[in-house]
Amino acid sequence: MSHINAKEAYKSLEERLNRFPQGAPPSKTLYKILEMLFTEKEAALVAQLPIKAFRVKTAAKIWSVSESEALKILDTLASRAILLDIEDGKGKKYILPPPMAGFIEFALMRTRDDIDQKLLAELYYQYLNVEEDFIKELFYSSDTKLGRIYVQEEVLTNDNEVTILDYERATHIIEEASHIAVGMCYCRHKMHHMGKACEAPMDICMTFGNTANSLIKNNYARRVDASECKELLHQAYEHNLVQCGENVRKGVTFICNCCGCCCEAMLAARKFGNLHPVATSSFIPKINYDNCVNCGKCVKACPIGAIDKIKENDKTIVKIDEDRCLGCGVCVRNCYKKSITLLKRKEKIITPANSVHRVVLMAIEKGQLQELIFDNKALSSHRAMAAILSSILKLPTAKRVLANEQLKSVYLDKLLSMNQK
Repeated sequence: MSHINAKEAYKSLEERLNRFPQGAPPSKTLYKILEMLFTEKEAALVAQLPIKAFRVKTAAKIWSVSESEALKILDTLASRAILLDIEDGKGKKYILPPPMAGFIEFALMRTRDDIDQKLLAELYYQYLNVEEDFIKELFYSSDTKLGRIYVQEEVLTNDNEVTILDYERATHIIEEASHIAVGMCYCRHKMHHMGKACEAPMDICMTFGNTANSLIKNNYARRVDASECKELLHQAYEHNLVQCGENVRKGVTFICNCCGCCCEAMLAARKFGNLHPVATSSFIPKINYDNCVNCGKCVKACPIGAIDKIKENDKTIVKIDEDRCLGCGVCVRNCYKKSITLLKRKEKIITPANSVHRVVLMAIEKGQLQELIFDNKALSSHRAMAAILSSILKLPTAKRVLANEQLKSVYLDKLLSMNQK
């Protein structure tokens, strides 16, 4: 490793992160963040890791070290939530999560004294809230979204109950999870160090499945059962927090309980209007003007500013901007006159089947599918095929649509089989 200087190591790591659809646009601030989270040696090593999950044997081969030495390095990284260590029927495997939802958040999901969290929070604020390239890339660079909104179930009517699907319910995700972890809200923790935090609950960030188990093992979150998690969900409802979870039908890995003043997705929705940083719920609120008294409680409660008072026909009324609305149901909860109800959206909301499906769709939309399929760039055959696939993805839309049929029938099958090994 002595021949690789620090600049080269962190540059290689940045390039590795950006092979994944959820990357991290380079900037001086990003490099300062990476220098806080990774040593120079770790940056150089992690830059060589595959995109898909891998075992100790694979890392040892890539790094040209013994398996015992590779295991020590991997477990050290997992202990800091840089990597996730996942158990399956064949033993332990590791994966480098994307920056978000991933190791950027994990670094502030608990209090710790091995890094300067105040300085890290200041760097995060600069990178995410001031520079904005990361947020735009995260939320607006593909049609398929990382996250989606869960409607507040407590405001659903009987008619809503008939139409809502299981995977649209946060309670169903909680009840079906093999592991449930609760940790500190990264967004509000960051804003706490900036002196900008609100009074919403801090320890309410929910993680599920293998991701939860890894965070629990490494003391980044605490294990809870479904009953306690649903109690926390109710607490989130009472604080007008919006449930934003992974945009998949099966195997949801996280549900964040977001406020409108600290949380990245809500801030993006407020700032960039109807571009929708996350997929909406399948519901939209409607106002019954016959009994609305224009009290304005819904205006104040809306976490993204999608409701306002306007003049219409010389009369002041409350108006919902349906193009911006996420369909969370917070406004319904705050209407004491019950003048707001939820209706099913006319357009169908399409949700990817699972994480692999979501990532593949995002990769196709961003022209990065070759990075997922031909993960081992050391093989000349993979480099050649990746170049061919890259050229296909750069074709004009009409020609790419034709090529996509072959991509979906051949390459996606291969990708799915690779991820199931």
